[in-house]
Amino acid sequence: MTQPSVLVVEDEAPQREVLVYNLEAEGFDVLQATSGDAALDLAREDAPDLILLDWMLPEVSGIEVCRRLKSAADTRAIPVIMISARSEEVDRVRGLETGADDYVVKPYSVVELMARIRTQLRRVRPASVGEKLEFGDVMINTAEHRVFRDGQELHLGPTEFRLLTTFMERPGRVWSRDQLLDRVWGRDIYVDSRTVDVHIGRLRKALRAATGADDPIRTVRGAGYSLG
Repeated sequence: MTQPSVLVVEDEAPQREVLVYNLEAEGFDVLQATSGDAALDLAREDAPDLILLDWMLPEVSGIEVCRRLKSAADTRAIPVIMISARSEEVDRVRGLETGADDYVVKPYSVVELMARIRTQLRRVRPASVGEKLEFGDVMINTAEHRVFRDGQELHLGPTEFRLLTTFMERPGRVWSRDQLLDRVWGRDIYVDSRTVDVHIGRLRKALRAATGADDPIRTVRGAGYSLG
């Protein structure tokens, strides 16, 4: 399973470099944007697991970026932690009411920020913290790397395991082939998108073989795949 990805949206280079350094030191896959428009594009294309969003950005403000992210179906589930020098209660309330999942005031403790990031990721990437995942009669014990369907253990290859984990972390979400490639294989590895179809086929076969139950993976024509 690839490491959780964090999109850092900060136009001031020193602040951005500190965030990137500490995130990478914690093992996160880091994306960077220096403007609101770039952040919106990256959020749509790369589907990061979490966004650190500075309030004060050129042209499109962080508040407006947050509003657009939370109003779009394909990005509204991504946790947003707003970072701002604005410490007044009215500013915190405005940030949270716009849709931010958390609000951190500058200057902040890096240790505390990392704890807040892990708290948000625990909600959207439970597998990254070793939690069990369940959907219908399928259960994944991520800590032990074991999969069960209707109580029977399935034997999956490592790629099929990562695919199923990705689907079960966000049931109902439609994943494009490119998004699955980034999530399961990683951004730095070139794999033909047709490879996704091959491994989806293997996963489906394994899920059906155990109990003869229906295939829980749905093909969404022209879009990708979804669980349930």
